[in-house]
Amino acid sequence: MDVAADGRRDHLVSSPNIVPLIDVLLVLIILFLVITPKIPAGLPALAPQPNPPNSRPDAGLIVVQVLPGGALAINNESTDWDALGSRLSVIFSTRAEKVAFVKGAGNVPFATVARAIDVMRGAGIEHVGLITPGVEAATKPLP
Repeated sequence: MDVAADGRRDHLVSSPNIVPLIDVLLVLIILFLVITPKIPAGLPALAPQPNPPNSRPDAGLIVVQVLPGGALAINNESTDWDALGSRLSVIFSTRAEKVAFVKGAGNVPFATVARAIDVMRGAGIEHVGLITPGVEAATKPLP
């Protein structure tokens, strides 16, 4: 403390200088706003809907089944990997809706299912949905 000429002590006022703190906080807020990615958008999910009453079962629905051992089937009709893309191109050449579903057996590696999805997308199918056992059970008509 300083002592004045007349012997009195000056009272010092200690208050923190918050201006630099505010500057640092503003810089941090700007950095977090720039660095933080936008809200991630997930992939749209497609699930087969139950058929309306009085309609043919599986009317127009195309399901590619990936079976154990690398075998394939389109609507329960056997095919192979080489013919899959061309057969799907023929099927979807006259269709306005380019929607199909893929169903993998329980013990098939996901890489094999992903390969089927890739071939389907290459054949011009715009939307590929996944059929899981839960979805399949939900879409079956009640007795």
